[in-house]
Amino acid sequence: MSKQQLAAIIWESANRMRGKVDASEYKDFILGFIFYKYLSEKEEQFFLGEGMTASDMEQLVEEDEETVGYAQNHLGYFISYQNLFSTWIQAGNDFAVSQVYEALSAFSRLVSPLYKNVFDGIFITLQTGLSKLGDNTGSQTKAVRDLVHLIQTIPMSTHQDYDVLGYIYEDLISKFASNAGKKAGEFYTPHEVSVLMADIVAHHLRSQDTIRIYDPTSGSGSLLITIGDAVKRRMGDADGIAYYAQELNQSTYNLTRMNLVMRGIKPSNITVRNGDTLEEDWPYFDDSDPSGTYDPLYVDAVVSNPPYSQRWEPEGKENDIRFAYGIAPRSKADYAFLLHDLYHLKPSGIMCIVLPHGVLFRGGEEGTIRRNLIENDKIAAIIGLPANIFFGTGIPTIIMVLRQKRDESDVLIIDASKDFEKVGKNNQLRSSDIRRIVDTVTARRTIEGYSRLVGKDEIRANDYNLNIPRYVDSSEPTETWDLYASMFGGIPVQEIDALSKYWEALPGLREALFTANNGHCARMACEDVADAIQGNEAVEGYVARYHAEFSGLRRQLVATLIGNWQRVDAPSAEAAVADEVFKLVEPFTLVDKYDAYQALDDAWGVIAADLEMLQTEGFDAARKVDPEYVIKKKSGKDVEVQDGWKGHILPFSLVQDALLSVEAEQLRDLQDEMSHLNGECESLQEELPCEDAEEGDADDSCDLTEEEIAAKRNELAALQKKLKSLKKDAKAQESALEEKTRETIEALTDEQVYELLEAKWVEPLMDDLNALPQVSIEGLIKKVNALEEKYKDTYADVAEQISEAERELDAMLGQLVGDEFDMLGIAELRKLLGGE
Repeated sequence: MSKQQLAAIIWESANRMRGKVDASEYKDFILGFIFYKYLSEKEEQFFLGEGMTASDMEQLVEEDEETVGYAQNHLGYFISYQNLFSTWIQAGNDFAVSQVYEALSAFSRLVSPLYKNVFDGIFITLQTGLSKLGDNTGSQTKAVRDLVHLIQTIPMSTHQDYDVLGYIYEDLISKFASNAGKKAGEFYTPHEVSVLMADIVAHHLRSQDTIRIYDPTSGSGSLLITIGDAVKRRMGDADGIAYYAQELNQSTYNLTRMNLVMRGIKPSNITVRNGDTLEEDWPYFDDSDPSGTYDPLYVDAVVSNPPYSQRWEPEGKENDIRFAYGIAPRSKADYAFLLHDLYHLKPSGIMCIVLPHGVLFRGGEEGTIRRNLIENDKIAAIIGLPANIFFGTGIPTIIMVLRQKRDESDVLIIDASKDFEKVGKNNQLRSSDIRRIVDTVTARRTIEGYSRLVGKDEIRANDYNLNIPRYVDSSEPTETWDLYASMFGGIPVQEIDALSKYWEALPGLREALFTANNGHCARMACEDVADAIQGNEAVEGYVARYHAEFSGLRRQLVATLIGNWQRVDAPSAEAAVADEVFKLVEPFTLVDKYDAYQALDDAWGVIAADLEMLQTEGFDAARKVDPEYVIKKKSGKDVEVQDGWKGHILPFSLVQDALLSVEAEQLRDLQDEMSHLNGECESLQEELPCEDAEEGDADDSCDLTEEEIAAKRNELAALQKKLKSLKKDAKAQESALEEKTRETIEALTDEQVYELLEAKWVEPLMDDLNALPQVSIEGLIKKVNALEEKYKDTYADVAEQISEAERELDAMLGQLVGDEFDMLGIAELRKLLGGE
């Protein structure tokens, strides 16, 4: 299965298994065991590569000092055979929690002194927390055994499988974060925010061969890894990136180290410290000689998502070189973290930091720091993010991009607060939102209602207040009403002019829709706006030219993805296709290129997952079918049971539509007939509301005779009998079609597989891209209809409608009767309405 499917299964099982254990604590158990499995299998792979056989592994014992030393020199650690993860699996029911305690203790003891900074104490959170998995040794053993067997399903036999492991590890971190409430904020930056920061940093560093990146509040390390991945795609050399991280919380500090190691990063490229960033700066020194070996850290990129508005201790920091631009207030350390990050940048470096919105306008010491940053040209860009984008907090946040040295003195301000989709309880940046922001930052582009380059003089005039609405107005324009058109009718020319982008792209359409009335207003020239627009020659030509321009993209996609499936690199291919899509869209001004990018990225998720399976499992993976499992109750417990089959890569529905259309259509006809009969049965049951529970009885309100009731009962019984027979036939046909689909998939020719992959990958993407002009045209139809409706009734028309309604109400009031006081009240109301 794909790594996405496997990750979903692992999460569902883990979340079910954790029972009453808090999500923020359970993550340490499952992630710790995943990491231990990784280290165990990496050692096994290492010794197999050195010529050792599987049976020789039993000779891996702590007493063999030569072998222990050899492993330590090459891996940084040693795990004996009895403590290997695979040995735990082989033990079956004989496995006990005590073996975990022994293994973790031995691991700590056998870490190479040269790799202490990477591995020392890395399992301490797991080791000290095992007791929370049960009230006694027996229950703890069962919980650990279940976890170990769950984790065993994650493959780690190839380089690609290590990527699967890393993906699942990251996915679990994200899901535990979203389920842990406020506790999650301390260790996880949402992936979309990480990608945004990563792309900005990677673009800046695109020409460098070696890079040092640093996260001083690293949490799980996910942000740092995302930055590294983005830089690596442009560099091509993963070993040219050195990772530095610091984290105060010990358990999340361990998460950082695990996450970095599992991504295949060389231990020599990993330097992580457990410490207070603001109090200890970057404590990079040899533990045996701190003062003699202290070496300030300067890096190419700093990224961080520090805790928001945290209290800190500013006393004694006046002479700290990091805070030369000012001392942040005691109650809010936001600028302390920012200045720390900035200090560690090389002159050519770049930094991105997530901060609460308040840092843009709060006064006092923060205002002083802001002024100094502006006057020294340190702030390159400010990006306003949507609210409620981070787990555990709904406060608005920004990303501030800073540089040590830059040629510009202006500040790019972006308001991206309205660009998101709702996912569960949180807002989430879409791929197109990220791309739009990154493109705007890298091009330093002013876009009305979205971004603006602001000069230093204007910022000074605003007393260094950087609040985004002062510079970028992203609010929707208020509705205005033309007085003349409201009184005399017609559509104001000014409001028609506001749709100029459509008239420029579709010459002649404006004249087809409107006729001149006077210099101020126009009249509608058509009865049906939608028909007039859809049938317009300019509109039809525009859509036809768009489709013709994109026709070559289909051939390119087929050649790249299907003709070259063995070698295509999915991320690189997506980037190349995105560039081509942007080029194709450019002449069509009514189509937003970022809508096209979103369509591409949505489709690419499926394409990339399938390609990964084909490239790792071979072409025959397309001919595989997998058991379909569902959760059912058995003896009061949730158990997985097989409920049919599903395509490993090719969905059953796709294969049925393409190759078994007759059988599929017959089943659909049968299901339609069942649906129709169900409706008839429900209608008949509604016609018998007067039936009593007892046979032959009916209540007095029934309008049906006994004969009619009996007839309808007989009709209902006949329909239900027929429906029962149809259900039986449908179930048999469905079972037969499923079996035939399974056999068909397993017997597919190569040519059929290629055709089906094209139907799955290329056709939906091309359909979505080709639909974009029509989406824009439908938007125009909506706008023109709204204009027509807005001025359809003049003020005189509305006044007459009100008068008519008042007359009708007056007439109805005249028919009412009541006591003396009621009638006096009615009389007064009629007088107000103009009646007698």
